Amino acid sequence: MIPQISVMLGPCAGGAAYSPALTDFVFMVRETSQMFITGPDVVQAVTGEKISQNGLGGADVHSEVSGVSHFAYDDERTCLEEVRFLLSMLPQNNRETAPVEPTEDPADRRCEALLDLVPADGNRPYDMRKVIEEIADDGQFMEVHERWATNVIVALTRLDGQVVGIVANQPQSLAGVLDIHASEKAARFVQMCDAFNIPLITLLDVPGFLPGVDQEHGGIIRHGAKLLYAYCNATVPRISLVLRKAYGGAYIVMDSRSVGTDLAFAWPTNEIAVMGAEGAANVIFRRQINAAEDPEAMRVQMVKQYKDELMHPYYAAERGLVDDVIDPAATRGVLIRSLAHAADQARRPARPQARQPAPVTHRRPDGPATRSARKP
Repeated sequence: MIPQISVMLGPCAGGAAYSPALTDFVFMVRETSQMFITGPDVVQAVTGEKISQNGLGGADVHSEVSGVSHFAYDDERTCLEEVRFLLSMLPQNNRETAPVEPTEDPADRRCEALLDLVPADGNRPYDMRKVIEEIADDGQFMEVHERWATNVIVALTRLDGQVVGIVANQPQSLAGVLDIHASEKAARFVQMCDAFNIPLITLLDVPGFLPGVDQEHGGIIRHGAKLLYAYCNATVPRISLVLRKAYGGAYIVMDSRSVGTDLAFAWPTNEIAVMGAEGAANVIFRRQINAAEDPEAMRVQMVKQYKDELMHPYYAAERGLVDDVIDPAATRGVLIRSLAHAADQARRPARPQARQPAPVTHRRPDGPATRSARKP
C-alpha cells in the first residue's frame, strides 16, 4: 500500500531482522549496522566458526553477498541524504503516481555518444551504466542493489521529469547473463515498480541464462520463473529495447513481446535468436558438418548462413518481435514518446463489456422450474 524503508543505524538480531527484510528498501551504514538471525557467539558455539559481527552481518556482507541490503554507505549523513533522494522518486501510496520534476534536459535530445559506448562486436563488454546515464534526465539515476548480482542493473531515474524503473543487463559482469541472484533481484524490482505505478524500461543485451550444475541444482528454473511472473503480472507501462543481443529464454523473460511488453524496440545491431550463431550452427547443422569432407569449412559456411538468414538487423521487425528498429542516438526521444503513448492508452476508458443475457425462468409442465440463458 505504501513504500516502506528501513534505515539500519545499529545492530538488529534474531527475529527482529525479519522486520527490515519485509520492507521495500533497506539502508545500512558500514561499521555501524549489522543484521543476523544468530550472533557470532551462537554461531561459534554451534558450528565452531569464529567470525566478527561485521563479517557475519555487516553492511558490505548484506549489500554484496546476501542481497538483504539495497544500499550501503560509509556514514549516516550520506545514508540519510540518499534516503531523501529515494523518497523524492516514490509516490506516497499505491494510488498515486511518482512526483514529476521539471527538467531543462530536452526530451528530444540526441544521444550521439551511444554510438561509441556500445561496441558492435557482441563479445566486447561495456558499462551499461553509461548508457543509462546518457539517456536519463541530466545523467542522474539511483541504482538499487548496486553491488549484489551485478550482472543485472535495476535503477530509478527520470525521463522528461517522469520517474521510471530501469532493468538492464550488465555486459561488464558475467557478460550480462541471467542467473539465480540476478533473476531474483530483477523480479523484486519489477514488482516494486508495479506496486507504485512506476513505468518500466528494460534494456536488453543478454546472451542467455548462466549454464552450470550449481545453477540448475540451485533452482534457476524456479528463480527465473519469478522474473517471468513479475513481468507478466505487471500492469504499468512496459517498454523494452534490445541494444545488441538477446538470446534464448533469457530474452523471453526480460519483457519480450511474448510476455506482453507494450512496445518493443531494437537498435540496428540487434541479434534476437535462440542462441549465438556459432552454437546454433553446431546444433542445427551437425549432420552436414560431420558429413562434410572439410568439417571446419562447412561449419564456417553454416555459421554465415545462419547469420545471414536469421540474425540480420531487420529480422526481428519482419517477424513482429519488435515494433521498430531505431537510431541509437534517438533512444531518449523514442523512450519518452513511448512512455507518453503508453500512459495515454492506460488513461482511456475500457470498452464497455457486452451485456450478458439475463437468465429466463420457466416451468416445465411436469417438473420444477429450470433456468436457461435467453438466446440473443
